[in-house]
Amino acid sequence: MASSQNQSSRQGSNASRKVLITGVSKGLGRALALELATRGHTIIGCSRDQTKLDSLQEQLSKSSLIQHFLFKLDVRSNKNVEEFAQIIGKQNLVPDIIVNNAGLAHEQVKIWELDAQDFDNVIDTNIKGIANVLRHFLPLMMTTKQGIVVNISSSAGRSTHENFSAYCSSKWAIEGLSKCVAKGVAEGMAVVALDPGFICTDMLHLLLGDAATRCQSPEKWALKAATMILDFTSKDNGASLTIEDEIYAETLLKTSDI
Repeated sequence: MASSQNQSSRQGSNASRKVLITGVSKGLGRALALELATRGHTIIGCSRDQTKLDSLQEQLSKSSLIQHFLFKLDVRSNKNVEEFAQIIGKQNLVPDIIVNNAGLAHEQVKIWELDAQDFDNVIDTNIKGIANVLRHFLPLMMTTKQGIVVNISSSAGRSTHENFSAYCSSKWAIEGLSKCVAKGVAEGMAVVALDPGFICTDMLHLLLGDAATRCQSPEKWALKAATMILDFTSKDNGASLTIEDEIYAETLLKTSDI
């Protein structure tokens, strides 16, 4: 019975699915959206940056004949996320996969040197933003007893770093939140905490400085990430997983602050 349920949940990487990606307008979210679109999947994306959303919409239109749906949205607002979920439900766009990617980092400083507003912004985006999406989208997905939720975590959510207190705390929270929520979803669904590895993005530059240039591009990362995410099934529920790459260990060894 379990085997047949897992097979049903998988659907196959070639089956067209609706994928909701938060923080879709840049970095990992943008690269993943473009890669999934080229594979024939429908993108439902949100971001706070309308200009970058418009740019992404243009790119998606060129790379795919499928209609994609991008919305200006701040995931930190529970009310806005609730309204967003209602729109998605009414338009029959309930996602098969959610990638909670929206996140912020901060500069390398001790907790007593970090501006209080910067701390709040990281916590509100990285934890509350994901909680808001889970709160309003999981009930929609539970009705079909299918769906995969991928909460983007980090190696910083499985280790400690004195100069990244807010960021580490937020990612540790996501690891715990994911495991807690996984216990309550319908059989046939999965909630996964996913460490994406080290990718050369604006966020990683903020965290690591020039060391970020040793890491792979978002586009290269998306090739592996898309396949991995599409292949998640209910058997992965509650797992903490990592997208490894050939320089992952090397980066860990060479970067003293990580």
